[in-house]
Amino acid sequence: MVKIALDPNMYHPELSVADEVRKAADLGYEYLELSPRADFFFWHHYPKADDAAIADVKQAMKETGVQVLTLVPVFNWASPDEQERRAQVRNWKRLLEIANDLECPLVNSELSGDPNRPRESEHAFYRSMEELIPVFERYGIALNLEAHPYDFAERNADALNIIRGLNKSWVNYVYCAPHSFHLSDGAYNVGEMLRQASDKLAHVHIADCYNHRANQGNRYIINPPGADVRIHQHNEIGHGEVPWEDFFSTLRDVQFDGVATVCVFGWEEKADEIHKRMLDRITSELA
Repeated sequence: MVKIALDPNMYHPELSVADEVRKAADLGYEYLELSPRADFFFWHHYPKADDAAIADVKQAMKETGVQVLTLVPVFNWASPDEQERRAQVRNWKRLLEIANDLECPLVNSELSGDPNRPRESEHAFYRSMEELIPVFERYGIALNLEAHPYDFAERNADALNIIRGLNKSWVNYVYCAPHSFHLSDGAYNVGEMLRQASDKLAHVHIADCYNHRANQGNRYIINPPGADVRIHQHNEIGHGEVPWEDFFSTLRDVQFDGVATVCVFGWEEKADEIHKRMLDRITSELA
């Protein structure tokens, strides 16, 4: 059975994590995927959640029946700078303590690193994993990884090879639909990429995006031209160019039974209605 989770990012400015659990229940979700926020864990910083914050979240889960299914930390464990890499491993160890306290069976994250130093970043990533594999295994927490825009590996096939190189059954792949055009360098071969990943595909992130490569790259205009950045969106389905018929039919064809997370960002004024529509669409397609 596919588990449909809500990323409550659009509620971070106004709700506590405990209240985001309650919000998920009000919207009809059974699972929450907690993305970075400063009072719990944040991009590349040491996690700040203490015992009291964790207790509040556990009480909300008990009240509502909603499970915090996965956390989504982003720590630069693939940094070519050794001091930074060691600090990020420390961050990971605390994050896994928090996940364990929340009885969270899964964590998903990014490869991180530096796309301009891919070889050194890959070395750093595997070094960090050597240190963290025993911690994951001690807690019994699974790990799903994605190639995010501006990671040291940004293409679907490259990310899969890196994950397979770990040779761990509990380390699997996240296919992030709004990153489709980075994963394919502008191609529309979503079904092909999903089939390529099918043996390791445990998680999908669902939101829409326009193709940054289309129309001479003028979907988005960056100044100065050629700046070393990446750009994409996390829109509601229908506000972008991800080929959804191909996406959902391929997931059905490969008998996907992992986690599907709604991760629409940047539309806080319409958050509730968007999340309800997204839940209805994904339920009709996959559940």
